[in-house]
Amino acid sequence: MFIGKVIGTVVSTLKHEIYNGRKLLLVKKLDPTFKPLKDSLIAIDTIQAGVGDIVLINDEGNSARQILNEENGCIRSLIVGYIDSVDLAE
Repeated sequence: MFIGKVIGTVVSTLKHEIYNGRKLLLVKKLDPTFKPLKDSLIAIDTIQAGVGDIVLINDEGNSARQILNEENGCIRSLIVGYIDSVDLAE
């Protein structure tokens, strides 16, 4: 899992059937202090997130398939929660 910021939406008219009816969002990875990292990815939205939201990303295929109850789906990344704050132990 990691923290990310939603930076855009993804529209695809031709896609695998498992993605039909699911919102895809472009997410920029963040470090624990919310500073942007290099990587971005596309994730399925499960929480009604929008551009600008700081979110929790599940980036592991087996867990994603279990959450969506899709045993043989080609799914890897899901947005699974909003992040309000991070408290770092020093």
